[in-house]
Amino acid sequence: MAVSIEDVKYIATLARLEFTENELDNLAKDMNEILGYMDKLNELDTENIEPLSYPIEKDNVFREDILKGSVTSESALMNAPDATEHFFKVPKVIKVNKTSNK
Repeated sequence: MAVSIEDVKYIATLARLEFTENELDNLAKDMNEILGYMDKLNELDTENIEPLSYPIEKDNVFREDILKGSVTSESALMNAPDATEHFFKVPKVIKVNKTSNK
């Protein structure tokens, strides 16, 4: 199955992309090369091959789940430039437009 320039134009329209005529030619050639590689792969006999979820068989390495202490609020806020009781104080980043009707 060969990809024509019309096919590439149709795919580009679906993807909302615009290409020059030269780019369309190059894309059609590239897509046909990819399909050629796929045809080559389809020639392989995979009858007795098990499908893999990963190309490299690896076992997960798990560690022991050990409960450890965490940072307290006081120590976390110790070097904060500005803080309240339990929170970091930061400048506002969202401005509200008061002239808007919303």
